[in-house]
Amino acid sequence: MTHPWFAGASLPRILAHRGLVTAEAAKAGTAENSFAAVAAAHAAGATYVESDCHLTADGAVVLFHDVTLTRVTGDPRRIADVRLDELEKLMADRGGLITLRQALEGFPSVRFNLDVKASGVEEQMARDIAPHADRVLVASFSDDRRRRVLEALDAMGRGIRPATSGGSRTIARVVSAVSMRSDRLVERALRGVDALQVPERQGGLPIVTKRFVDAAHRHGVEVHVWTVNDAADMRRLLGLGVDGIVTDHADVGLRVAAESH
Repeated sequence: MTHPWFAGASLPRILAHRGLVTAEAAKAGTAENSFAAVAAAHAAGATYVESDCHLTADGAVVLFHDVTLTRVTGDPRRIADVRLDELEKLMADRGGLITLRQALEGFPSVRFNLDVKASGVEEQMARDIAPHADRVLVASFSDDRRRRVLEALDAMGRGIRPATSGGSRTIARVVSAVSMRSDRLVERALRGVDALQVPERQGGLPIVTKRFVDAAHRHGVEVHVWTVNDAADMRRLLGLGVDGIVTDHADVGLRVAAESH
């Protein structure tokens, strides 16, 4: 049965990586993962927004990529050590802070791809997701963190689970199984997974090959590639049969997707 996160949306899926920050918006100071970036992706027509989740010192889940504030605001503190009201002030002239709850409630037509970035965020993240699980996919490099969110949601007994993509261990097992040409091991590695979200290559090792994509598809699992910003690369990957492109330039990705219809 197809999860609602996938249902009714055309392929290829274009996932707005940390929202959308155009060159003009960047010059004006807009930051990735800000309220303005999510709003811009939505305004551009993106059905999917990819983002990252951290927990503040006072227990709010916010959309933010890095562990610290250094790169985005110049403040060296960790997000886990800063209160929500302080973060709101720091992000006020950078597009505005957005919490996970605000994102899910404020953009009811957007489907979110949420990366569990740090241990400790899982319980509150699950509580925020629970009323909106039909339009959430939970991802993480850590299969353990990803599973803890899903287990917390199961414990709530709220109904539908979010969709999920495999973490680093899962992906490594799939790559190994594909290289061994063992469909049985591919099937085992993909149990409980709806998507594989991967770079095209890792450390010189190609991951996204026709054989890899076909193996995932045989078991009803989609392949989404990150982070692809060049239109020619998008077209080439779509030619291999990938289902989704994660991109900083969702406006470009949406144009390429329209060409493929």
